[in-house]
Amino acid sequence: MKELQLVDQLNDALQQLKNTFVGKDDIIDLMGICLAGRENLFLLGPPGTAKSALVRGLSNMLDGHTFEYLLTRFTEPNELFGPFDIRKLKDGELVTNTEGMLPEASFIFLDELLNANSAILNSLLMVLNERVFRRGRETRALPALMIVGASNQLPEDEALQALYDRFLLRATCENVDPAQLGDVLHAGWKMEQLTAATANIINPADIKQLQQMASLVNLDNIRPSYITLIQQLRNAGLLISDRRAVKLQRVIAASALLCKRLVAVPSDMWVLRYIWDTTEQQEIIAGIVNAMVAADEIAVAQHPRANATNTPDADEIYKELLQMTAQWDDAEVSDAEKSAIKDRLRYLNGRCEWIHNPTQREYVMQPVTALWKKILQEK
Repeated sequence: MKELQLVDQLNDALQQLKNTFVGKDDIIDLMGICLAGRENLFLLGPPGTAKSALVRGLSNMLDGHTFEYLLTRFTEPNELFGPFDIRKLKDGELVTNTEGMLPEASFIFLDELLNANSAILNSLLMVLNERVFRRGRETRALPALMIVGASNQLPEDEALQALYDRFLLRATCENVDPAQLGDVLHAGWKMEQLTAATANIINPADIKQLQQMASLVNLDNIRPSYITLIQQLRNAGLLISDRRAVKLQRVIAASALLCKRLVAVPSDMWVLRYIWDTTEQQEIIAGIVNAMVAADEIAVAQHPRANATNTPDADEIYKELLQMTAQWDDAEVSDAEKSAIKDRLRYLNGRCEWIHNPTQREYVMQPVTALWKKILQEK
């Protein structure tokens, strides 16, 4: 059956990305979900955490035009949508020459998205929400299969909140665990050798077919549970508009489709872990969603992300910090081992910032601070 072959093809491409990008499985799975569901994905993280490389890796597997642009406060509409056609301007027609620009792309990546200014804000909102380009009298449907935005910060300006809201799913992109650095270096070197000939090439028409299939997924069995989950999240303080609640059904359907099912099950609602507005909401949302996913007793293939979570375990971090402190105090510890402890401590220090329970975070930070003091005293 061709449809199942298309699902296999996309899953194979995602697995190839996972083999290339160590520790980024959650983001790669979300890119697959958004691609099959024709929704937008927002990546939050500092520079150097492979946000752009991940997006380029997926776009390289699509046999279509990709548009990528780094936004600044001074970006003008022409830089994204193209200039007016001078030849037709002479005849009094305002027509945009979009060749090679955003309106012709099947895959769009907007880096530093939240630098967008008011001059292009309204145009971007229509692109993100309606997949329509409108300029003057021009109105045209866009072929965009998926749009990814990235930033190292969340929106502070009220005007940018509307732009941010158009990205249905959000994910954090961090540096990997130092213990995986060797794997990262090895995979990064292999990526240098990866060519178009060895990559999986997916036709945009096939992706469109998958997106149409997603709309055929039966959600009737999970709709009562989904309504309950939305109400629980709203009661917890998360602002979920009716529009977002409707659109989230598409990514739930995409989860079922990538598991080769045309019927959704409760575990497909794992995608709702990634609808946070602020990082402080992540733990609360994950707890509510995980309870719903754990209650799924239907014996069918579940998405691999359904029972996975990247939330830091405060107890595990605390135990590791005590072990590191004991190792540092060991008189026989070598300089190389001390250097490794410092690197690991820097990583765990950063992970502690993602512990959203303030009591747990303060408790875990105590051995972090104490160990840093010991390290500095030796200098």
